[in-house]
Order: sequence, then C-alpha cells, then structure tokens
Amino acid sequence: MSDPLVHPVSRQIVVREDWLRQTQEPILEPALPIVDPHHHLWAKDHGDYLLPDLLKDTGSGHDIRGTIFVQCGEMYRASGPDDEKSLGETEFVAGVAAMSASGRYGPTRACAGIIGMVDLTLGDRVTPLLEAHTAAAGGRFCGIRNRTAWHSSPEVTSNLVTPPPGPLEHPAFADGAKRLAAFGLPLDVWAYHTQLPHVVALARAVPELTVVVDHVGGPLGIGPFTGKQAEVFPDWKRRMQELAALPNVVVKVGGLTMYVSGFDFHRRPRPPGSEELAKTWRPYVETCIEAFGPSRCMFESNFPVDKGMCSYPVLWNALKRLAAGAGADEKTALFSGTAMRVYKLGRLPASLAIDLSSP
Repeated sequence: MSDPLVHPVSRQIVVREDWLRQTQEPILEPALPIVDPHHHLWAKDHGDYLLPDLLKDTGSGHDIRGTIFVQCGEMYRASGPDDEKSLGETEFVAGVAAMSASGRYGPTRACAGIIGMVDLTLGDRVTPLLEAHTAAAGGRFCGIRNRTAWHSSPEVTSNLVTPPPGPLEHPAFADGAKRLAAFGLPLDVWAYHTQLPHVVALARAVPELTVVVDHVGGPLGIGPFTGKQAEVFPDWKRRMQELAALPNVVVKVGGLTMYVSGFDFHRRPRPPGSEELAKTWRPYVETCIEAFGPSRCMFESNFPVDKGMCSYPVLWNALKRLAAGAGADEKTALFSGTAMRVYKLGRLPASLAIDLSSP
C-alpha cells in the first residue's frame, strides 16, 4: 500500500514545514559546539534544499559551527565522460562553501567538508579522478561515497537513483578503496543491515582505509521487514558489534527517521518531540556508542532526508538527551571531535576552518 506522504520516485518523506512547526522546544545545551557531518543539498521536484534552507535549519538554535556535504547525485555535468560527470557536484558544493566562507551568510561554515562520488570500481581511473575532485573542491574534499545501499525487494529503496546490486562485492571495489586510502581519505558506506557482512569484508580487506558506516548501519523496517523491528534489532546489533571489532571502522549515529527505518512519525497529527525520539532511538544509539566508543561515533542530521519526520532543533535535542550521561570529552567527540578527526577538517587554512573555540 502506497504512502501518500512518501514521494513516489525519490521514496523520501515529503517535508511539510507547517506540520514541523507544530512542535517547538527550548534548545538544550545551546552552547555545545556541533559539526554536522552528514547533509545534502539539491534542487529536486520533491523539494529544493539549498544553502538558504540549510542555514535556516542550522541557525534554528543549536550551535552548528560547520557541516559536511555528502554526495547525492546533484548537479552532475550534462556532458563529457560519464566518470567525470560527478565532478559537477563537487564544483557546485565548492561554490556553496565559498559563499558560506565569505561570512555574509552567518558564522556556520556550511560544506566545510565535501564527500563526493568517484566510482571505486574504475581501476586505474580512480586515482586521476580523486585528484580532479580534490582540485575542484578547493581544499575541502574529505571523502568518497558510492551508491551501495541495495536490497532485492523493490519496496526497499532510499536512493534517488537505484544502484545495481553488488558494488561492495565487486572484485575491483577493494582495489579502488586501497587507492582512496592512499590519498588519506575515508570511505562513507551507506548500506542496509542486510549488507553489513560485505562492509565487514571490505574493512578487513583494506585495513588502512577508514570506513564510515552511515546511518547506524541501516536497520530496515519497510518491505519484507515491515513491523519487524524487534526481529531485525538483534541481527543488526550482532553485525554492528562485528564491525566495531575492526579499528578502522567508525559510525555515523543518526538517519533513524528515514522512510526505510519503518517508523511512522510522519503519519501522526503532530511531529514528535525530542523525548519521544530519544526513547525510540535509544537502543540503536546506545548500541553504537557502547560498541564503538564515542571516539568512533559521530552524531549526524542526515537532512533534509530525515526532515520528513522531525525538525532540526528537535533532532539535535534528541541526540543531546541521549548523550546526557556522557562526560565533556565524550560529548565533544560525539558532536564534533570525531567528525573533525576522521575527515581531517583541521587541515583547512584558517580562512576556511571551522572555529570550535568558545564564543
């Protein structure tokens, strides 16, 4: 049965600003510096999310010092070799980052890091493409993500463009990952929980590569997993603990209000508050932090994808509730430090850098 609040092509929950405004909360710990390590920008038929939209969210109360853009197939070049078309996305985001760095749009350094797309199965082409993206990003290029989230059920999709099955298992993928590691760049992997054994195999095959597992490892709650969160959870937990045993793997903690998660907050008369979100997310968040430790976890917004179910202020309030028992150093790691270290954002020149000093 189709969900009228889910876009039929993108399979993302439609963002309704008027609905989100129904739930307003005071900002918790408003002085806690945050680096949001995962968001997108796009101009799509299901709704634009560009710099003004991002800054409206990041400026809604929490102390967002900087952000990292993650590839989403936007603004690809219209012509030229296929494997170079994704350079258009990096060029587009570098322009947005330059606008933000001018200071004319406020103190948040939007897109201080750029995670782009280079097909790691391209063999010898990988290295020159990485060089081209690095040059196009103006010093901000900090990683790669390929389209890897896949499930055999046609009901399970979260990509704007459905990838073919098997990129993680492709014989050339690990070779491309080794080339990426030689650049000192991490690999973001968006995979469903059913694919996590492939992520384990990749992390073992390329121990010199930092693998960033997106969205708590993608526990599914739609298609054949509808209504089965309680059954999925122990399987997901076991696989995440297996990943956590590998020192080159870190995890982004968030993405739990995507459509594929199976939660139904978007169908309710009012959007959820942070207490309800924290209660719902707690088993996943605590599992990740206990398994990986705060130094290998980073909280993320995954906006605007997660915006279909909750607002930006409420999302970060929920994450702050979940970190309430953490020490000061642990909070720093979760909200900014891990992202800064993994993506080497401290290497940016002072004119472009994220300022994490006290205001």
